[in-house]
Amino acid sequence: MRQGDLMRKTGTMRAAAFFLILLLGLPILLAAQDNGDDPEFETDWDDYTTDLYTAGDQTFMISLGVIFPTVFVNDGEVWTSPEQHKFDPPVGGNGSLAFNYYLSSHFFLGGEVGGMFSPTIAKNTVFTILLGARGGYQFNIWRFEFPITAAIGMFWQTYLNNGYYGLYLKGGLAVYFRASSDWSFGITSNWYWLPQRTEKSSQNVDGNFVDLMLSARYHF
Repeated sequence: MRQGDLMRKTGTMRAAAFFLILLLGLPILLAAQDNGDDPEFETDWDDYTTDLYTAGDQTFMISLGVIFPTVFVNDGEVWTSPEQHKFDPPVGGNGSLAFNYYLSSHFFLGGEVGGMFSPTIAKNTVFTILLGARGGYQFNIWRFEFPITAAIGMFWQTYLNNGYYGLYLKGGLAVYFRASSDWSFGITSNWYWLPQRTEKSSQNVDGNFVDLMLSARYHF
């Protein structure tokens, strides 16, 4: 073999060896470069901030619980004596679905639909459906969230063969624990004012109820 051919062959082998080493070493160099330049990314839910909510965030809530009749006013007279007025209805049940749209990290607007049933001392049952608009303010402490709400809407009530519809007002307070970025769970309590107006003022009744419910809230 001539010396020129031998030198060309040797150069080709060296070039091939160089490119092979470069090919094998390039991924290692790139990995080292990535690890050196990119900061570590941690997804730790413990890094919870009170300003987690922003404008446009939404929540959907489902609640189930019990409702307690409290104070009733009949034509200006407060019913406070069960012996005198024979008024001592047992505890009933209720549930609701609600939606909130956040205008900021604290203020929200939304809507709700709910239903309740309340047995009477005569062993009958009053059924009530509520549909209304709601709004409120929420403040947070670590993973605990405290929404304060107010609602206004219409209610439909049936009792035996009688029916009634009118305006209701509602105020509530809840405490939720944010279990994850998607779900929170808590306890809700609301006060309801359900007035009934008739042609005879002697039959007008202002019903006041308080509920206590377990609630689940989905965040999206």
